Amino acid sequence: MRLLLDANLSPRVAEVLRINGHETMHVGDVDMLTAADEAILEWAAEHGYVVATADSDFGALLFRSRSASPSVVHLRGVSHRPPEAQAALLVAGLPTVAGALNAGAIVSLSPTSVRARDLPIW
Repeated sequence: MRLLLDANLSPRVAEVLRINGHETMHVGDVDMLTAADEAILEWAAEHGYVVATADSDFGALLFRSRSASPSVVHLRGVSHRPPEAQAALLVAGLPTVAGALNAGAIVSLSPTSVRARDLPIW
């Protein structure tokens, strides 16, 4: 699985994920640091990436577009945590939700819960 981290996650999160064997890019790596969420979703879908974000707007955009891709991992309750803790949450949670993300889903990961919803959302 290939991950594209949104601007609201530190590039350090991407570094930790790469160290742990995940193919990961940050939006800054692909010159999309200030891009609109719609453009990030479009780029991720075209290039086969799952978007990882702390921004709930991505789920709303997928709902409105009724799109089946890209998958999104929404990190919840982590904005006050350091990048290493955010990365640890992803490293621990991704194996559990990999099947859903590969099939097309919005996954919500928090320190206390994991939820997945299949795409498209009708």
